[in-house]
Amino acid sequence: MATRRSRRAVRPEPGPPEPSQIRYVESSALVAAVLEGDAAARDAIRAPGRLVTSRLTLAEAHRAVLRARVSGRLGPDDERRLIRGLDTFGRRCELMAVSEPVLLRAGRPFPVEPVRTLDAIHLASVESLGEAPQLVTVVARDARVVANARALGYDVA
Repeated sequence: MATRRSRRAVRPEPGPPEPSQIRYVESSALVAAVLEGDAAARDAIRAPGRLVTSRLTLAEAHRAVLRARVSGRLGPDDERRLIRGLDTFGRRCELMAVSEPVLLRAGRPFPVEPVRTLDAIHLASVESLGEAPQLVTVVARDARVVANARALGYDVA
């Protein structure tokens, strides 16, 4: 008579949790997604990971929507819809203040100059996260931000 052996599934020991990917959303990508219907920007913003942005991003995006309405590109109903969408986006993100250290860093050189002031604030905000570049993806459409983010070692979406 054969004896039955108990077979237990061998599970690997749990290791340390994988660090989560951080996605810093810069203004140009948010505006491209919201106003221009840029599907790639929208997908990059919606990708898995911890969403982080500067309060500057929301201010710039709100201004872009306002400019679009004033110039006749948007009607009042579309403006209200987009503003609600921006407000929802802001609630889903970790919002970073434009702090004194960020402003100090923004005033120093970046790898690919020239860099406009608001772009420098975004780049300084990314650096102020204090995370290893391989854990951060910068979601941007602005060529200067993209070039500098890459030069600083960040992935770009």
